[in-house]
Amino acid sequence: MGASPGVDAMDVRWVAAEGIEDHQVKDLKSLLEREDGFAWVDIPSCDTEATQVLSEIFGFHPLAVRACAERNHIPRVHAYADHVMVVLNAPEPGAAGHVHLLELDQFIGHRYLVTVHGPLGAGVSLDAALRDTRLVLGRLQAGRLRPSSPLELSYAIVSALARGMAEVVRAQAGTIAALERRILDQEHKDPEGILHELFQVRHELLTVRTMAGQSREIYGRMGAVARFVPAEARPFIEDLMDQFARVRSLCEDEQDFLQGVVEFYQTKLTTRINVAMERLALIAALILPVTAVSGIYGMNLIVNQRTQPTQVAVVLALMLGVVLAMLVWAKRHHWW
Repeated sequence: MGASPGVDAMDVRWVAAEGIEDHQVKDLKSLLEREDGFAWVDIPSCDTEATQVLSEIFGFHPLAVRACAERNHIPRVHAYADHVMVVLNAPEPGAAGHVHLLELDQFIGHRYLVTVHGPLGAGVSLDAALRDTRLVLGRLQAGRLRPSSPLELSYAIVSALARGMAEVVRAQAGTIAALERRILDQEHKDPEGILHELFQVRHELLTVRTMAGQSREIYGRMGAVARFVPAEARPFIEDLMDQFARVRSLCEDEQDFLQGVVEFYQTKLTTRINVAMERLALIAALILPVTAVSGIYGMNLIVNQRTQPTQVAVVLALMLGVVLAMLVWAKRHHWW
C-alpha cells in the first residue's frame, strides 16, 4: 500500500467494509482480482497515462475512452456487457453570468468505479472539478459512508453533484430577491444594467435547469438499459432521478418568479416612458397656439410701423387664455 497520490495524480483506492485503502496504479490488476470489496479510481484529467489505464487495464471501448478526453456538452449513458458508462455535467458559475460545465465521466462495473474529470474550460480550477469526489472521500475516510457496491458509491457522488446544483439555484434565488428589493425600493438611472443582471440570472437558471433535466433522463435510461443493476440497487437510480427532478422543479419555480420580476420592471419602465411622452405631448400642445399666433404676427403680411400696446396686450391675453383652456382640458383628461 503506497502513499496517497497528489492532487494532479490518479487516485487508486480500495473500498471495503473495513474502510478505505490507498494504492498505486501498479496495484490495479491485483486489486481487480480481489473479491472483498471494489476499486475506486479517480482520474483528475484524462492524460496519456489515464488513457492507457482505461484502455489496457480496464479494457474500455475506444469510443468511451475518447469521450473521456473530449468535452461532452450533453450527458450520455452507454451500457456494456459488464459495466455502464455515464457522462454528467455540473454547473460552475463564472464571471459575467457564464456557467462553466464540470464534466464527470463514470464507469460503473461489478467490482470497480472509475471517475474521470474534465476536460476543464478556461478559468475553471481543478478544485471545483474535484469538489464532489473529495466530499465523498472525506465521508469514506471518516467512516460516515460505507458503500457496499460501486453503484452505491456512484450514488453518493452523484447525490453530491445534485446537491451542488440545488445550491447554485438557492444562490440565484438570493440574487433574485436582492434584485427585486432594488427594483421596488429605488429609482434606477441605468435600466439596461438592471435588465442585464435580470437576464444574466435567467440564463444561469436555464443552464442548471437544462443540466438537471438531462441528467434525470440519463438515469431514467440507465435504469432501463443497465442489465447488471440488481433489483436492490434500483432505488438508488430512482432516488437520483427524483433529486434531479426536484432541482429542475426549483429552477422552474425560480424562473417563474424571476419572470414576474422582469415583467414588473419592464412595466415600470414602460409606464415611466408613457408618462414622459404624455407630458411632452402636453408641452407641445401648450406651445402650439403660442407658436401659431406668433407665427402669424411674425409674417410680412402684417406690418406695423410702431408697437401697438393694446394690440399686443390683447394677443398676449388670447395666448394665455388658450394655454389655460388647454391646461384645464388636459387636467380633465388626467394628463397631469
